[in-house]
Amino acid sequence: MTDLACIGLTTLDIIARPVSQLPPGGETALVEQIALAPAGTAGGMAVVAARLGLKASLISAIGKDRNGGILKGLFEEEGVDTAHLLERDDMPTSTTILLVRKDGERPNLHMLGASVMSAFTPEAVETAKAARFLHFGGVGFPNLTGPQVLEAVGGIRAAGTFVTGDLISPHPHLVEFLKSLLPHVDVFMPSLAEAKALLGLEDPVEAARAFADMGAGACVVKCGEAGCVAVKEGEVIRIPARKVSVVDTTSCGDSFCAGFVAGLAKGAEFQRALEYGTVTASFVAQGAGTLGALQGMKQVEEVLGA
Repeated sequence: MTDLACIGLTTLDIIARPVSQLPPGGETALVEQIALAPAGTAGGMAVVAARLGLKASLISAIGKDRNGGILKGLFEEEGVDTAHLLERDDMPTSTTILLVRKDGERPNLHMLGASVMSAFTPEAVETAKAARFLHFGGVGFPNLTGPQVLEAVGGIRAAGTFVTGDLISPHPHLVEFLKSLLPHVDVFMPSLAEAKALLGLEDPVEAARAFADMGAGACVVKCGEAGCVAVKEGEVIRIPARKVSVVDTTSCGDSFCAGFVAGLAKGAEFQRALEYGTVTASFVAQGAGTLGALQGMKQVEEVLGA
């Protein structure tokens, strides 16, 4: 049985660190590390969840190109099921170049690609219905915004799958779609920056309440180094971030979501699952790329005393 199905952005990350500035003209600057990593709101979620011991399936798209072959191989190395990772010959593989600064922040160059055409195919819907969890990380993609998507997510949740959601394109015009989607979502997990872009709210509690009022069973607002704020059944829950030496903040939000779901999968209550998410993200931040310094669930549970 699949533990987790993930749908949305999948991209190949090319990471260089640390980068303080670009060299002038055609000159060369040395860096300590250049790495490749599978990433994205779906791809990053799936690969971190797999590292934490979940059986993860990826619903997305790549191009029939060299980048796509590398990306698919990286997922399969981590045990992610790629049966629903469609290969398209009309678009390249989504790829990102990240120039990671010494403080872990990551200005980047992104090439849109096949991932934007991710869709709930009939086969993918059946896989999601059979999974314990669905992570919907593609709100805003062309094929993931519309009545057919609401029907798919509603049917998946009705089948007993626990649905979590995240954003990829936080444009204000998506608010109306969210009002129809969130009643089908058990836990919505945007970042504070996304909440501000969508609602104009800078207070994470106000933002979480607003999304909960739209129908989400609960809302968790990810606040970076300030941790997270959640609203569930009217209760406000605050979880501070773990203090670590940050190397790279790439995929910290996706890894938080993966850790949260992994906690729930192990039977943790909501607040405890948030702690699983926070600790998972802290290990990812201590290394380069999507997995960072994360080795597995045992490492997370040692910190939690589980």
